[in-house]
Amino acid sequence: MRIDARTRLITLIGHPVEHSRSPLIHNTALEEQGVNAAYVATPVAEEALDDAVAGLRALNFLGANVTTPHKQAVRPLLDAESERAAAVGAVNTIVRGEDADGEPLLRGDNTDVAGFLEPLTAPDLEMQLEGEEMLVFGAGGAARAVAYALLTTFRPTRLTIVNRTRSKAERLAGDFALHDARDALRVTKPDDAARAVRTSRLVVNATSLGMHPNTEGTPWPHADDFTEDQVVYDLVYTPEETRLLREAAARGARTIGGLTMLVEQAAAAYQQWTGQPMPVDVVYEALRSASPSAT
Repeated sequence: MRIDARTRLITLIGHPVEHSRSPLIHNTALEEQGVNAAYVATPVAEEALDDAVAGLRALNFLGANVTTPHKQAVRPLLDAESERAAAVGAVNTIVRGEDADGEPLLRGDNTDVAGFLEPLTAPDLEMQLEGEEMLVFGAGGAARAVAYALLTTFRPTRLTIVNRTRSKAERLAGDFALHDARDALRVTKPDDAARAVRTSRLVVNATSLGMHPNTEGTPWPHADDFTEDQVVYDLVYTPEETRLLREAAARGARTIGGLTMLVEQAAAAYQQWTGQPMPVDVVYEALRSASPSAT
């Protein structure tokens, strides 16, 4: 990658960011397409977030990604945000533009929604999921994007949020009541979730359970509850096949790994920054060639 005086920068803002695969993803794509830009990861403490956003404006960055713990706190620092970012209540992508006077304008978006939905909107799967019962493990930022995506795209008859802290799940359900036209949202703790797991057509893990190096973790250790009629989707992407996916597949369930969402949410952001579709095949090859510990 050649760096010169015309090179534009894109950054990841979060804390920590040292583990992120985003630099590998975006720099692979930028180099493949000859875009004169570079992507870096910058650790930003919570008390420095205001300064970091001001720096994006002053230094002519193309944009940024935002990760934990800043996805919600960054919103009031931006000039505008997309409908889905406002609905989810979190921003993971910032795109630089200009207002009518040529002044920099920073717009927030949430590409996690599009990234999550991409593998579910395949023609053979989308019709199977419409109006079905669904379940999400977790109630954090990822779960918020998942819940919004499912409510607005598939209109489930029931969407159960399973979380160890019930109050957090209840808060999520309350925040999305306006998008819940079928009164589908339910909340429960893991100890009471067995029936909902068995009857849900789609089961999503939006927690970090099972992520490297704790690869034997799983949000649902009762593998016999999975069946061939289900789709099990794990947002964890290291390892690519988690314990949850491995055990669900052994019982005939259709499985989707988190690497797909990781790349597709990045592709949605890349398109906004560069105006070009991301070369995802090259990106997948680069990711699979890298070891988890190196990214």
